Amino acid sequence: MNIFFYQKFAMLLVAVLSVASCSDGSEQKVNAGGGVVSLHTELGGSAEGYERACGPREFVFPQDHGAHPSFRNEWWYVTGNLQTESATKFGFHATFFRVGNTLAKAAIEQSVTSKWAANEFYMAHFAITQQGAVKVGAHERFGRAAAGLAGAVANESDGVKVWLDDWQLAAEEVDGQLVWNLNIKKDNEALDLTLVADKPVVLQGKEGYSQKSADPCNSSYYYSMPRMQASGKVMAAGQSHDVGGTAWLDREWSSSALADDQVGWDWFALQMDDDRDIMFYQLRKEDGTTDPYSYAVEIDKDGVKKEIPAELFTLNIDRWWQSESGARYPVSGTIKRADTGETIRYQPLIDNQELDLTVRYWEGAIALTDETGQSIGRGYLELTGY
Repeated sequence: MNIFFYQKFAMLLVAVLSVASCSDGSEQKVNAGGGVVSLHTELGGSAEGYERACGPREFVFPQDHGAHPSFRNEWWYVTGNLQTESATKFGFHATFFRVGNTLAKAAIEQSVTSKWAANEFYMAHFAITQQGAVKVGAHERFGRAAAGLAGAVANESDGVKVWLDDWQLAAEEVDGQLVWNLNIKKDNEALDLTLVADKPVVLQGKEGYSQKSADPCNSSYYYSMPRMQASGKVMAAGQSHDVGGTAWLDREWSSSALADDQVGWDWFALQMDDDRDIMFYQLRKEDGTTDPYSYAVEIDKDGVKKEIPAELFTLNIDRWWQSESGARYPVSGTIKRADTGETIRYQPLIDNQELDLTVRYWEGAIALTDETGQSIGRGYLELTGY
């Protein structure tokens, strides 16, 4: 759901990873000397020079798993819940972002010849939450799409690959189905996971056109793989674990999406034990109300999508958690559905799943129960603008 999160990164990467800087192409930390960037301020940005998402389009695979350079912003976003044979639980997420830069493009066209010159920049981060841990382990990396340092491809000859240095999300066709591999390592934490979709691609919004405000071009092209079987290894705190579980892959690209009065969102990706998958995001406005462009969808066990009016979902918060940064996040509560009468209670795997990176926000694994406390599923929750 990181459509707004991404707008600020576009400006940050342009500022720090410009064509003229760091001719050795080395990794840089964007907020060095500049502090943490707020998600609910300065989230806009000009889409001049880029194509905008203003209406439905035809999706073509595998090509659409790759980059869309005519758009400014793009990301590949994976979340999941895993478990060992001894029932130790883990949450994880990994994201690759691509940002276009028209200023860099103009400089290149004016005969900048450095091999490091690039009009696209990449950011990637990953995080691992272990049951019983004090806090989430999170890492980030930045680079330019030059000299093979970063990029994204998707075609019949090369397969699918998104990478930043040695961090990568790749897929190849096996017996007519794409098999994905997520391979990321930093210090004493790592993900080496195989992901296989149980359901077909789901085009979010109107045939993949996801409108986020009253302006029809404040939108993204958006599809999901809401249930993937995940298996492999997780390394946390230097210890390697064999794990299995489920994952959710989101893909979006756009050039503008933020309305001036939208300050944050609560995004839920829920994988129910009855094989339903539910995505619900509540966009919050400056005046404290819920934006009418909030969105909810349910995917049944056969992969059939049913869009649900977001106003039929009521989010009730019963516990807040405050981080060392002073931010307070609604980490526990219930989601009630007026159309079915269903109540879904969510609790975090651990409270401290705040990502203290260049952009600070809360993103974490959650357990789902019914009103009696019986387990009914698992999911991921993203909280921004707090």
